[in-house]
Amino acid sequence: MAAAAVSVPVEFNALAKPQASEVAENIKPGPMLTDTNVNLFAWPFRQLKYGNTQDLVEKLRSHRVSQAWAGSFESLFHKDIEGVNARLTEECKAHGKGMLLPFGTVNLAWPDWQEDLRRCHEVHAMKGIRIFPSYQTFDLNHPDFPALVSQVAKRGLVLQIVGDMDDSRNHHPIVLARQFSMEPLVEVLKKEPGAKVQLLYWNHRVGNPLMDRMIKETQIVFDTARVESSGAVGRMIEGKPWNGSALPVPQERILFGSHAPFFPVETGILKLMESPLTQDEAKAIMEDNAQKFLQA
Repeated sequence: MAAAAVSVPVEFNALAKPQASEVAENIKPGPMLTDTNVNLFAWPFRQLKYGNTQDLVEKLRSHRVSQAWAGSFESLFHKDIEGVNARLTEECKAHGKGMLLPFGTVNLAWPDWQEDLRRCHEVHAMKGIRIFPSYQTFDLNHPDFPALVSQVAKRGLVLQIVGDMDDSRNHHPIVLARQFSMEPLVEVLKKEPGAKVQLLYWNHRVGNPLMDRMIKETQIVFDTARVESSGAVGRMIEGKPWNGSALPVPQERILFGSHAPFFPVETGILKLMESPLTQDEAKAIMEDNAQKFLQA
């Protein structure tokens, strides 16, 4: 693939906390970013540098993020799902400065998930929901999962499915995240082709054979948060991952996601800058693909 150098004016000082006035003054005309994978509130196992929403928003703005799809760390363990979704909505309104789009959650393992989904859409006016099967104690072969996909599709919402939140080697020994398979997703989506589904931090759950099926048989889109190794985003598009052969991933099905504040925003941006991408490909992954997907 012929590649042109991608010029994205980004400061990579991960240690400096940007001030609001500095952010406003330093943003120059040019490509912006839509970050499809951030989370708010406290990660329960360690303090995160940008765990405060206002600090996170300024950090994202300093790296040209104009919109961020925000889930909540509280979704992993809290039983009061409506409380989680209400707090997320209020936090995005109070401190998001027009940048944060709240993505609520439902938990199929608990009763009344249909009402939680209805409130996400009709009460909180959310554009999508995010589920965490490895923490929320249900698998994608749960008998209600096809119904969830169907209802999300009918409401025109995005369904984000999180593979992992952290490297399994770092898990607290008392709270080991569950194993689950992404395999059932393919057959469910073949029956709901209009559903808008994105995988976040998916790499450890999707091997190359399953990835090929997802590319051929579904319209699933993927974030970049855990895409690793030199030139990995470009190699996805070329169908040349370092861990064997795979079908090329159409660039329109790759959406930028940083997994901030758990991962530094800078690492996500560097993945784009060091990959063999044309400027058109980089711009699509940075912003255009996410906006088209959201509005489809």
